[in-house]
Order: sequence, then C-alpha cells, then structure tokens
Amino acid sequence: MTTDAVRRHDPASRTFASDNYAGVHPEILEAIALANGGHQVSYGDDAYTEAVRGVFRGHFGEQAEIFPVFNGTAANVVSLRSMCARWEAVVCPETAHINTDEGGAPEVTGGLKLLPVATPDGKLTPDLIDRQAWGFGDVHRAQPRVVSISNATELGTLYTPAEIRAICDHAHELGMFVHLDGSRITNAAAALDVPLRALTTDAGVDVLSFGGTKIGLLLGEAVVVLNPAASRGLPYLRKTSMQLASKMRFVSVQFEALLGGDLWLRNARQANAMARRLADAVRGLPGVSVPRPVEANAVFAVLPADVADRLRKRFRFYNWNEQVGGGMVEVRWMCAFDTTEADVDAFAAALAEELRA
Repeated sequence: MTTDAVRRHDPASRTFASDNYAGVHPEILEAIALANGGHQVSYGDDAYTEAVRGVFRGHFGEQAEIFPVFNGTAANVVSLRSMCARWEAVVCPETAHINTDEGGAPEVTGGLKLLPVATPDGKLTPDLIDRQAWGFGDVHRAQPRVVSISNATELGTLYTPAEIRAICDHAHELGMFVHLDGSRITNAAAALDVPLRALTTDAGVDVLSFGGTKIGLLLGEAVVVLNPAASRGLPYLRKTSMQLASKMRFVSVQFEALLGGDLWLRNARQANAMARRLADAVRGLPGVSVPRPVEANAVFAVLPADVADRLRKRFRFYNWNEQVGGGMVEVRWMCAFDTTEADVDAFAAALAEELRA
C-alpha cells in the first residue's frame, strides 16, 4: 500500500504539555484496521457498537447506556443538557474544565447556567455544594439541578469512592443529580487501584463523560448514562449537537480495544508512574517546588519564569498560574501513556541545565 501523505514530525519526540499530544496506541490502531473493509450499518447500528455496549456494561453495570461522541467538550455538554431543563443549573468547581477550558460551550451551545464554587484543591464537598445549591423554588434564581465533578480534577487531585459517595448522597437528598467528567477517569482508577465502577456506578454517579482520547484513542469519548432517570432525550441531543458519527464502528471498536482487556489500566499506570518519577526528579532541584500533590498523571511545579521560558524551547508545556510573583511561575507538566523513563530523565536533566544557566 502507498500513500501521498508525508510524515511531518519526529515520531520520537515527546512533550509534557498535554496527554492529548500523544499519538494513538498501536493496539487501538490495530483495532481500527480490524474494523475496516466491507460495509457496516451506519450511525451506530453496526456490530462493533453493539459489542462495545456489552464491554461498557461489564465495567459499569447492566443498566448503563452508552453514547459515543467525538470529543470531551461534547460529552460534557450533551450529558448536562440531557440532565437539565432550560431553567436549571449546574454546580461545579470554579476550576472545572466546563467552566474554564471549554470556550463557554456549556453556556453557548448547551444553554446551561453554571454555578461555580471556589475550592482549595479542585474538589467539591457537600458543604461546598451548599454554597450554590440553594434558592429552590425561587423564580428569580436558576434552579440547581446537577453537581458536576471531575476525576481526576483539573488540579491533578483525586476523589476517593467515599468522597464521591458523600457528594452523590448529598446531591440526591437535595433532589439533584451528579455528573462526572471522566476525561481522566482511567488515571484516577489506576492510581486508587479500584475498578472503574467504584468511582461511578457504585458511588452513585448518574451520568459519566468517559474519556478515551487522553488514554490512547485516535478520537472518541462516550456519554455513559448510569441512572436512566437522570437523563432525557440523549439520543436526540447527540444528533442535534452534531455528535452522531456516521462511521461509528471506528469509534466503538477503539473502546472495545481499550476496555475489553487491561489496555486502559496499563496505559493509565504508565502515565501515572511517569508523573511520580518526574516529581521525584525535580523536587530536589534548587529553585523548584512541587506545591500540589501528584496523584495521577499531572505535575504542577513552581520555578523561575525565565527558566520555564528557556526550557519550553526544548520541551513544550504550559504555564498554569503566572501570578505567583517574585519572578516565579506555576507550570503544569502532563505525562501520557507513551511517556518513558528516558523522556522524564531527559526533561529533568534539561531543567537542571537551565537552572544553572
């Protein structure tokens, strides 16, 4: 076979900017090729999508309904739209991805009112939820209907099953539902050494946005409805949100490869282990601190801003907080399923060199 495409990057290159920068895991590419050839019914009525429903139910329970979509923003917005009436609102951490990094999509395309809450570590608690979960029956206030949490959070912290259960119990007592943004749910489960359902179904979560791209897929996330009473019209909302793939077999077969065995766990453990290795390697360097716990595959570090700028010319990564002061900046370094020990060691060595410059 030949192609007119040209390789335009170094396949050995690594960065620490985002786990989205990583390529596609070879087993996922193999699965896509396996699903190719011949004709299959379009729009999700194919054999691969039917099979992956059983795979998801094996992880999340027989009640689970699965709706593959293209990307994470869509998974979150479609999930929340299905859970909220037009006059209802979503309580979330101030740092939540839906509040900070989705370009206003929940508001613009979902018509959703977000009620953000400041948190010290990116995590909600029942008491913090109550700061916005009030005004029920007040016609002048958007009615709180959903609590949305992320695991892992945008600050790299993790909710334990018990913490999620406390949130779900409290929300349900208020007549609210719980949505979990699980763009890195595999990293959370691997770090806590629990099955996926321990952080979702068994803890009382109603609807899950399951992340695939960050853990090795070419493209694709999934809305997983764990409590059918919490979601309405999702098949129609997916279509009107332009998230119904015509050749869905190529999205679904990726999830079968990821979740049918232990690929999700292997990939997540690798990314998490490399983050721990990176944190250990830089903690002792003069002028560098790691102020946040490293619980999944993210490392947050504070270092001189000029050093960060020089290092970024060698390894791409993003600033997280430029308001630290004193010539310092907080940065975020992300590890992916394909990050190696050699990658981490080279990065730490480069940082040490720049600190000495």
